[in-house]
Amino acid sequence: MLNHAFGLLVHPRKQWQSLQALPDKSLKRLSPFAIWCAMLPALAWYLGTTEFGWRIGDGEAIRMADHSALSMMGGFYFSLLIAVIAIGYFIHWMSRTYGVKSDPLKGYVFASYVATPIFLAGIAGIYPHIWVMVLLSLVAVSYAVYLLYVGLPIMFNLSEERGFLFASAVLAVSLVVGVSMMGGMVIFWDMVAHPEFV
Repeated sequence: MLNHAFGLLVHPRKQWQSLQALPDKSLKRLSPFAIWCAMLPALAWYLGTTEFGWRIGDGEAIRMADHSALSMMGGFYFSLLIAVIAIGYFIHWMSRTYGVKSDPLKGYVFASYVATPIFLAGIAGIYPHIWVMVLLSLVAVSYAVYLLYVGLPIMFNLSEERGFLFASAVLAVSLVVGVSMMGGMVIFWDMVAHPEFV
């Protein structure tokens, strides 16, 4: 699983080709990738918000209480997973429009590997500094979009033109899912988690 993730970061086109050549049985073995990788940013943010805290300007660091951070990071973990599953399902659902034979597992595995840079950038949450996070988030999302546009035509055997249209539709759906997940986290923060700071 991890060798594919590393390959996507170093030589994405070649790695997408090797992923596309895998039989369906091997795709099932790759399905836990997002389950494990989504834990990385959640654990990093838990440690960052409880041990180091946010610092805005020259002010004192603001830390969350352990139990409060635990519920928030649980919600963060599950929203990452739900986002990947939802995007994977929409990839499968939209594949018929572009004349591609697909199944939900293939869409989910593809979405999991496209999200690799985002999972890795989330590790920086261990030191939650606002400008570091903004910069890393921009780089991670940009590279994930690049992986989407390079990988989708390869994984689903499409021409570059049809692949571009399909990837653009997936990007639009991903933006909607991302905004929905952020809204869900705000509601969770306000109505369920009730964060406590120390």
